[in-house]
Amino acid sequence: MQIVSISSLKGGVGKSSVALGLASAALENGLRTLVVDLDPHADATTGLGVHAPSRNTVGRVLAKRGKSGALGGIAVASPWSEAHDPAAGSRGSLDVAPGSSQSSHFDRATYKGSELDRLSRALTGLESRYDLVLVDCPPNLNALTRMAWAASDKVLSVAEPSLFSVAGTQRTMTAIAQFERGSRWAVDSAGVVINKVDMDSAEHQHRVRELNELFGHLVVDPVIPEHPVWQRAQGAAWPIHRWPGDDARDLAQRFSTIVRGLVNSVK
Repeated sequence: MQIVSISSLKGGVGKSSVALGLASAALENGLRTLVVDLDPHADATTGLGVHAPSRNTVGRVLAKRGKSGALGGIAVASPWSEAHDPAAGSRGSLDVAPGSSQSSHFDRATYKGSELDRLSRALTGLESRYDLVLVDCPPNLNALTRMAWAASDKVLSVAEPSLFSVAGTQRTMTAIAQFERGSRWAVDSAGVVINKVDMDSAEHQHRVRELNELFGHLVVDPVIPEHPVWQRAQGAAWPIHRWPGDDARDLAQRFSTIVRGLVNSVK
């Protein structure tokens, strides 16, 4: 079971959208996947079509100190699983550990070291159920984000091709390094996913080159372009791999390439 956190220390870069794209790709590629929604806004939960009772949320599990395997007890199937076409390949599964405002208790900069293993503990023992865990983090460096990093094998930092996002990505990568130095947890690897790219924009192409110069092999290939179809699919709470049209097919292929790279990197 590989645990991957989707992070950004700058809002508005499409972090949750990337998490949804990766979840769609994982399902299409036959992976048993769990999405853990740590963000108090719970956008990933909504986008995956899940409505869970308040007693069964990630925030409630963490408040109870993350009992061993507790996330397995609140995981619910996303309706996306029913959208999968078995003829497209081996059938995966997609569960969601729902987010809610209850997580906001940990939406703070201060924390106790003993709190950081709560998510890791809540995922213990789920290896037989899932191949991949995607953790959608809040867009800031708080206790929730640090819990996610402590539990993760890999952190993907989401960036968009803008001056401010380049600076935000630098902050994220620096924060990961500082987290490793200042705690007993180590993140095995990190990467940068470039999202919302206008393929015809000279400014965007410049920023993509800048990100590649700054982070080199850490930049994930391919980039994710900005397509109106992406907003339509998300508005319908539907997987991009099941949305019609060439633009949707292009996005789907890009997310599948990234997911296959994530899975193959640990084989």
